[in-house]
Amino acid sequence: MANSRLNPKVDAFLMKAKKWQEEYEKLRNIVLDCGLTEEFKWMHPCYTFKNKNVVLIHGFKEYCALLFHKGALLQDPNGILIQQTENVQAARQIRFTHVQEIMELEPVLKAYILAAIKVEKAGLKVNFKTKDEYVIPEEFQRKLDEIPALKMAFEALTPGRQKAYIHYFSQAKQPKTRESRVEKYMPQILNGKGLND
Repeated sequence: MANSRLNPKVDAFLMKAKKWQEEYEKLRNIVLDCGLTEEFKWMHPCYTFKNKNVVLIHGFKEYCALLFHKGALLQDPNGILIQQTENVQAARQIRFTHVQEIMELEPVLKAYILAAIKVEKAGLKVNFKTKDEYVIPEEFQRKLDEIPALKMAFEALTPGRQKAYIHYFSQAKQPKTRESRVEKYMPQILNGKGLND
């Protein structure tokens, strides 16, 4: 492995890592063996092919992981790709709790990384859900039907802001909670603001 390919920011990240240092270093070697460019993005080692993000190394309390940016497009013959939450549409992780797991999986990991590079070479894109594919909860739909100004204000929001509201309202399990969320955010929607504005 040629040292000119090592990014000094990643070196610094590894030196400071209190947890997962050995795992990170092993993952870094595996990824670099696959010919990707080492960068440092979002405070983590990120590996690119022709400036396209392919895989990222990151860690949490319980595990460290290789995150494939377009993991949803990869075949998963080993059943090891994990969708972090149901709302993550493109990325998938392979998680580890010990360096031994990484060493045992090395040939498999390389195969997945090479498959991810092929996805980039082919220019494949993840088809994200559109806002029309999200179901508007009936508590919100009722308000949209009752208050024309609210409907107009909601439709004037960007698709991303609309999705955020629909998702937030839908997450509540109880109809009562959904109703109170809708009531709380109606003034914000009427003011043309997104959920987090």
